[in-house]
Amino acid sequence: MNRLIDTAINSLQELVGGGIKLIPAFLTAVIILLLTRYLAQATGNIAQKIGDQTLKSRSLRLLVIKVTSITTWVVGTLFAAVVAFPGLNLGDIIATLGLSSVAIGFAFQDIFKNFLAGTLLLIQEPFKLGDQIIVGDYEGTVERVDIRTTTIRTYQGEEILLPNSDVFTSAVQVRTAFDRRRTDLAVGVDYNTPLSEAIALLQTLLTNVEGVLDHPVPEIDIVEFGDSSINFLLRYWTPSDQGSVRRTQTRVMLAIKAEFDRANITIPYPIRTLYFYNQDQYSDYQPKS
Repeated sequence: MNRLIDTAINSLQELVGGGIKLIPAFLTAVIILLLTRYLAQATGNIAQKIGDQTLKSRSLRLLVIKVTSITTWVVGTLFAAVVAFPGLNLGDIIATLGLSSVAIGFAFQDIFKNFLAGTLLLIQEPFKLGDQIIVGDYEGTVERVDIRTTTIRTYQGEEILLPNSDVFTSAVQVRTAFDRRRTDLAVGVDYNTPLSEAIALLQTLLTNVEGVLDHPVPEIDIVEFGDSSINFLLRYWTPSDQGSVRRTQTRVMLAIKAEFDRANITIPYPIRTLYFYNQDQYSDYQPKS
């Protein structure tokens, strides 16, 4: 019995002694992690300065900063692990990572897929930060492209987080890719309207509306003889952002209504005529006399 107690006491003493010996290593590892935090900030700032001087793309600059910070954290964490556990070899860590890479790949395939897609989006830059885009059912302004998600702000002020892989593999409509965008606006006049006068009035009207660009020149086409009107299609260009398009269209519609009223041009609306009759008297099923 005494021998068992002595063995337990000796084991406990060895365990405590080993723990005490590891305290300096653990404290050193903690200090290394704290230094890594400040070093990651410093390397990020350096990468930002270099990126500002050498890279025109804001998205690519953000990618360089993030990769630099992540790399600093990985190196610092590995170094702290080696210091905290003296028996741990850096080669063993690398070998372990290599053996577990397949399992990690399956477990985090969505994260890796989004990371790779985000990296390609930042490098290829099909759209820039601040562009207005449409992806699937979502439309808004690109706020940022992170490692995992692309953030857009809708025109209603809502934030949408889209997985980078979905953005990368989907059709993306970039509405502000160019500095101008065309609007097609339909308007109809009644059949008694002199068409040449209506076209001339609309052409003059468009050139005087604020927000309509002079180049390309606005165009007016007659597109069809409708049921109750002859229909025109107005094609004019505005700055490409959604706010300019929306406000200019409102001004154009107000100007059309005012000018048509002044020129006594009617914008017709569909008319349906209903005939009421005695169905008993005019029945298809009654024998004819």
